[in-house]
Amino acid sequence: MSASHRVNAGFLPLLDSALLVAAREKGFAEAEGVDLVLVRENSWASIRDRMAVGHFDAAHMLAPIPIAFNLGLAPLAARTIAPLALGLGGNAVTVSLDLWEAMRAQGASPDLNPVSAGRALRNALAARRTAGPRFAVVHPHSGHNYELRYWLAACGIDPDRDIEIVIVPPPLMPDALAAGRIDGYCVGEPWNTAAAIKGAGRIVTTKSMIWRSSPEKVLGVSADWAEANPETLSRLLRGLYRAAEWCGVTANHEELADILARPGYVGCPADWLLPALSGQIQTGDGTTVSVQDFFQPQAKAATFPWKSHALWFYSQMIRWGQIDASLRNESIARESYRPDLYRSALKSLGVALPGANAKVEGALTVETPVGSTGASLVLGPDGFFDGKIFDPDRIDDYLAP
Repeated sequence: MSASHRVNAGFLPLLDSALLVAAREKGFAEAEGVDLVLVRENSWASIRDRMAVGHFDAAHMLAPIPIAFNLGLAPLAARTIAPLALGLGGNAVTVSLDLWEAMRAQGASPDLNPVSAGRALRNALAARRTAGPRFAVVHPHSGHNYELRYWLAACGIDPDRDIEIVIVPPPLMPDALAAGRIDGYCVGEPWNTAAAIKGAGRIVTTKSMIWRSSPEKVLGVSADWAEANPETLSRLLRGLYRAAEWCGVTANHEELADILARPGYVGCPADWLLPALSGQIQTGDGTTVSVQDFFQPQAKAATFPWKSHALWFYSQMIRWGQIDASLRNESIARESYRPDLYRSALKSLGVALPGANAKVEGALTVETPVGSTGASLVLGPDGFFDGKIFDPDRIDDYLAP
């Protein structure tokens, strides 16, 4: 195999590293002539730093991170692009058993409904005489931070005043909850299920209910490396797409869970990974809730890097005071996601390629066939639990009070 097609990629121990792991372990990268070398890290800060100094060509990456890097929001960061998404959904919000009891007393329903859970949390906080609870997210520029804040704010909870938000690496969250260091968290799987199975917490809602068909992780690629190695990048994208197809087949989920469970990957019992793959979520109090599209690795254009996803993350950076709104910053955010590279790499496979680079988020209330080249494509339902619509061409209107 040509040394020119070696790719060094970092990842964190999470379910949504599945495409990278499957691409290596099931031979999809090798079939494209790519020697995919995976390196496990424990924090997103480490991924950032090793990308910046050239240790990694690419990485499993929080979807807002390439945008944050390119906007200069990280002091040590390389110019980064996202030519492929690593799936939709996969996160949940988990709280301590004490906080869940307080929420249940305020009418929280057992079905993970974000409206019921948010209303109950708001009322529980109003009834408390102590300081607001401490919630953890994995990084300030993460889907977790933005979706947690979006959910809380839409339910009448001020995420800057009514609660405290802190940063904790994903694998440490269940233990931090059990130790009483935090009262809740938003994280990717299997670290919600881990707390539920251990009896340390109760899952109260999911990303796929807060924002249906929502982005979570992307393949972050060094822009300099991508420009210097276009053929290797195309080969990598094809291998990852084939891995996504394999991960999306229900019959493969037990094998996928067994592979991910290995110490060099997620390093957990395989049973912790199966609920997210099946959508049968064990909440932590003996209840199992069926969640449609909890984690979607391939269908519904799950690997397509929509510019509207990038721009929604940018809108939240503005909303929460991380960056000022400007045409220049909007352009940087938009150009951080590269559907042109996705199309170029995958066109030869004849797979479904969306006919547009962006879409109105929240416009599809049911599964809907949409314009595409290659195979036929069905998208939706998508959108936010509070019924809001995000038009990427009208960001100012979206952010207006």
